Amino acid sequence: MNTPTEPGSPGDTNKKPDWAKTSSELERERRQSEGLPPMRRKWPWVVLILVVAATSGYFWYQDSQQTGVSANVEPIAAMQVNPDEMTTIAPQLLERRVKVIGTLDPSGKAQLSSQVGGRVEIVTVSPGDTVNAGDILVQVDVEALTLDLRAQRSTAQSTRSQLALAEAQLGRSESLVKRGVGTTAALDEARGSVASLQANLSALEDQVASAELRLRNATLRAPFDGIVSARSVEPGQYVTIGAPLVTVVDLASVEMQANAAVGSGALLKAGQTVTVKVDGIEDQTFEGVVSRINPVADEGTRTIPVYVKIDNSKGTLLGGMFASGQIVVDRIEQAIAVPTDSIRRDQQGAYVLRIENGKLLRQPIEIGSLWAEDMTRILSGLDVGQKVVTAPLPALHAGDAVELVEN
Repeated sequence: MNTPTEPGSPGDTNKKPDWAKTSSELERERRQSEGLPPMRRKWPWVVLILVVAATSGYFWYQDSQQTGVSANVEPIAAMQVNPDEMTTIAPQLLERRVKVIGTLDPSGKAQLSSQVGGRVEIVTVSPGDTVNAGDILVQVDVEALTLDLRAQRSTAQSTRSQLALAEAQLGRSESLVKRGVGTTAALDEARGSVASLQANLSALEDQVASAELRLRNATLRAPFDGIVSARSVEPGQYVTIGAPLVTVVDLASVEMQANAAVGSGALLKAGQTVTVKVDGIEDQTFEGVVSRINPVADEGTRTIPVYVKIDNSKGTLLGGMFASGQIVVDRIEQAIAVPTDSIRRDQQGAYVLRIENGKLLRQPIEIGSLWAEDMTRILSGLDVGQKVVTAPLPALHAGDAVELVEN
């Protein structure tokens, strides 16, 4: 029986040539030839150590996940919410408003024209001057008017004397007829003369009154307290009847000639309150009242003309200013409301984020109609004193921890 020969031994017929051997085989043959023990293999121990380390790390990770403690991970901090991003629920006044825009005009305005023809002697005012009712503004030459008045008075006086003489003649004729020495024809003639003179005197007295009126109209006076806004005449100028002379406006109150959307026409009524803002006057609002509403919409713009009266006793407002107003058409007191942006929705419905004990809670709500300043009325779901997030913060969710901070 042949004994197998160990590879690499002197009797090994399949011995590899040295050039085909690996470094490990050459090292093993060298140690054998020198009588040294073979080299011990280390890789099984390395593998074992790696397996033990991996197993220990796995159990350590599982233990850290169960206890919630990690040596390298810090707990998540609470989200901060400042006072501008939240509110405490409290009853409030809700208003529904209709927007109008327009221009301001003086409530009182008078364009004074000449009522007589003649040469202008005096103009006492200029644009911007303040006048009182009865002040002389323009004086037209009265010489011709005075002469005409004197002539009319003289004619009337002459006729008045003739009437007195005719009345005396009538008296004598009546006396003669009563005594039977006078004729009825003479009496009738006397009566006709008296009647004719009375009619003439009445007409002449009307002419005298007309001449007096023309003389008074030659002096143009302010019809009310106000301010001169325009002057169209100069001293020495000849004017005719109807020529414009001076314009006076009353700025104690102004009227806003505004327009509202035709769809809001049914909501508008006289007497409603209007909050007005005027271009050029910053950080100030004015209170007005709807005085009247045009019943017909403008065909071109499809808007309803609305007239708003505004007190201007301080003289702040001027004619021609552009203004916008908010007309209060409905209001509710002691209502619960939140900004519309704070309302969230999911598959379960509308809700807000309520803050309680440092956490955010999903608070279901029943919403009502939209009101002014983008406020939505809450019909149910919120109570007075509760704190809710009002800012649209998408990073916040129900269950998050929050911290209330000052600005």
